[in-house]
Amino acid sequence: MNQHGFAKFPFETSPKSFWIASTPKTDYPTLNEDMQVDVAIIGGGMVGISSAYLLSEEGLKVAVLEADRILLGTTAHTTAKLTSQHGLIYDQIKRQMGPEKARQYAEANETAIKFVAHLIEEKKIECDFSWQSAYVYTQSDDYIQKLQDEQAVAAELGIKAFYQTELAIPIPIKGALRFDDQAQFHPRKYLLTLAKMIEEKGNKIFEQSRVVDLQGEGPYSVFTHNGKKVTARFVIMASHYPCHNFPGLYFTRLYTERAYAVVAKAKESFPGGMYINAETPTRSLRSLPTEDGERILIVGEKHKTGHGQNLTQHYQNLIDFAEELFTVEEFSYRWSTQDCTSMDDIPYIGQMTSDRPNLYIASGFRKWGMTNSTVSGMILRDLIVKGESPWQEVYHPSRFTSSSAVNFIVQNADVGINFISGKLKSIEDTPSVERGEAKVTDVKGHRAGVYKDYHNEFHIVDTTCTHMGCEVQWNDAENSWDCPCHGSRFTVDGKIVEGPAMKELEKL
Repeated sequence: MNQHGFAKFPFETSPKSFWIASTPKTDYPTLNEDMQVDVAIIGGGMVGISSAYLLSEEGLKVAVLEADRILLGTTAHTTAKLTSQHGLIYDQIKRQMGPEKARQYAEANETAIKFVAHLIEEKKIECDFSWQSAYVYTQSDDYIQKLQDEQAVAAELGIKAFYQTELAIPIPIKGALRFDDQAQFHPRKYLLTLAKMIEEKGNKIFEQSRVVDLQGEGPYSVFTHNGKKVTARFVIMASHYPCHNFPGLYFTRLYTERAYAVVAKAKESFPGGMYINAETPTRSLRSLPTEDGERILIVGEKHKTGHGQNLTQHYQNLIDFAEELFTVEEFSYRWSTQDCTSMDDIPYIGQMTSDRPNLYIASGFRKWGMTNSTVSGMILRDLIVKGESPWQEVYHPSRFTSSSAVNFIVQNADVGINFISGKLKSIEDTPSVERGEAKVTDVKGHRAGVYKDYHNEFHIVDTTCTHMGCEVQWNDAENSWDCPCHGSRFTVDGKIVEGPAMKELEKL
């Protein structure tokens, strides 16, 4: 721990996202009667709202069904970089899938940036949009050639990509790859405006309307927790992690990771640009305009959901990193986020399975959801309205690559190991639990998670995840129970924070 650290940061307070704190709450109604629409969209994040907006513009009747409040999930815990620079992805796609699919991926994401920028300008949306250059840099000799290879491929694909050996931020580097004409913005300010436009077109957004079942083969019946249903010819699964288990077996084809963010106020001015390193641990930086002046958003420290201990240390590591670079006066926000990754690092966007016509999915953005969510909206609009999209092949959910096959084996072996180890893990019969602490124990024959809050009250839940039966693990950084198999997360009282689980943990 450094000389500042925890003294500057109130770790007993709950994590709080700047994107949420700086925007108004929403209050859309709950679905309380059956209805029929052209398109039912499950999930009110950036994919759901972008898709609903684009389909509304085409004259289709749309309903968005959100389990909580719209735009409070991953969309509200992002770095909000609107960029086609997704690590070292283009050389990877070209080698694994060929130059045509690399071109599709580049064109889709570059188009997404231009689409958002044009819409912001046309509709005069106040969302702190600014054009920036994006940089991926390395401090290791091992990545120099990889950066140079990526620059060559990206430039071939029409991206304004340049290799350089210095940065404006005070980090000594071996090399860096710069993409010009990228951007950053405030995602909730942008998307809340789109949500209003959706309603102005006569379409519906429903909050507190958790989807619990999907029936039929087209038209589909989408059922919510209170027994109401939406009948639709088309359904888009935009719930981040698919909430319907068996079409496509996506729970075997996605894995989840968590990352952490802190917001720093520094004496130095941020020089502009958006930065991320090529190696691990990840370190990402960008400026953050606020009502109180400029701040710096620092993100990193990724790990698989439900894995690791003493997770609060991840915040401290980011604090230490910030104080090595800047004269930090305070840390005003902290939060964590969760992202889904596909087996070959490219999102699944398109028809969910070949035998389910008009059932679509968008998932697996690997932390690059600002452009890929917009790409999702454009692809799904085209598939529904025109029957095809110029980018559908690279994102096709049923694709197969050699790398995805290897990763499939690795990730699902990890799921099996965590399932078994969770069941065999020893528990304490009579644990001593301190305030703000949680332990796993036996309660009347049930494996139970016991949390003691700062008011000395106990919260006790069954630790068996309601999705596929794995045993959840305690996350001390967010005070949640997290599943190490498929990423479901629950509050101390068992309420769902993240899917794919559709049922709460049992209270004991």
